[in-house]
Amino acid sequence: MAYSSIVKPGDHFNTVLYTGNGTAIGSGGKTVTGVGFQPDFVWGKARSGTDAVDNHVLTDAVRGATKYLKSNATSSETTDTESLTSFTNDGFTLGSNGQLNRNGNNCVAWNWKANGQGSSNTDGSINTTYTSVNTTAGFSISSYTGTGSNATVGHGLGVAPNMVLVKSLSGGGDWTSYHSVLGNTKYMRLNATNAVGTQSSYWNDTSPTSTVFSLGSAGDTNTNNGTHVAYCFAEKTGYSKFGSYTGNGNADGAFVYTGFKPAFVMIKETTDSGTDWRMMDNKRSTFNLVDDRLFPNLSNAENTGDGYDFLSNGFKMRSSGGDFNGSGNNYIYMCFAESPLVGTNNIPANAR
Repeated sequence: MAYSSIVKPGDHFNTVLYTGNGTAIGSGGKTVTGVGFQPDFVWGKARSGTDAVDNHVLTDAVRGATKYLKSNATSSETTDTESLTSFTNDGFTLGSNGQLNRNGNNCVAWNWKANGQGSSNTDGSINTTYTSVNTTAGFSISSYTGTGSNATVGHGLGVAPNMVLVKSLSGGGDWTSYHSVLGNTKYMRLNATNAVGTQSSYWNDTSPTSTVFSLGSAGDTNTNNGTHVAYCFAEKTGYSKFGSYTGNGNADGAFVYTGFKPAFVMIKETTDSGTDWRMMDNKRSTFNLVDDRLFPNLSNAENTGDGYDFLSNGFKMRSSGGDFNGSGNNYIYMCFAESPLVGTNNIPANAR
């Protein structure tokens, strides 16, 4: 049984849905509530409505409100005083930026808790500008300036991260991801459909430790004098899981054990190029089949199609779709909990 010290996963990660009103900050803007904590990383996307084909918008407390990145693009950081303008104790406020607050658009925001703006971390050969850490939930955000040479960066987690997402802020470039299942010679691009690649210049062929993650000379992760942000995730029993599975190409699909009832899953095929990343959650799909899909590498509006069942102890594919259950194909995933299978209160979660 997967016992967890995190009895309420919603204290650290939560998904909220809202409808945009198109109102500028000077006229009151839009306040989104119901997160349950002050978020430090907000990943938002228009789902449906007028011109819902809009970018994913990622804002965090380390870089500061009004500054955002797009997971579906290589562009550098954007500053917009009408985007996400502040983090509140139960959510965030928005201005009239249409990507997150177009009047009548249905939107989603995935929210993670770190620890505010944080402070400099000096564990690596590169001192971070700020590192914001939630050691309980295994999540940190770091900003740093690259050197163009092999280096290390402190993440503050106290354990080795299982997944690292890095994006250049000042010069564009791909989103580069490390996943512990793939190993330190491999990388994937969050903004693209590429299969797993091999390149020593990203992670310097060195796995993260309990204090630092390593960088090679690649510009996407370590441009000389360029600024970057890194989101680091470490697995926590009963709360988060970072793993892999092999598809069976069958509607009675592969089952993935996580040890908790999922609230959010992001998946990418590693075997072949041309398949999208996909994001599913328990707020857009409130019962099985979980089939309301968004794609981190695309600006597409939400659509429905092949999906999963979210169960008390994991998730199960319910289609033969190649994006997530192709026969013999390999996939990586990151998953966060709605409730642990068994928490410290010894109360089992229930399947939906």
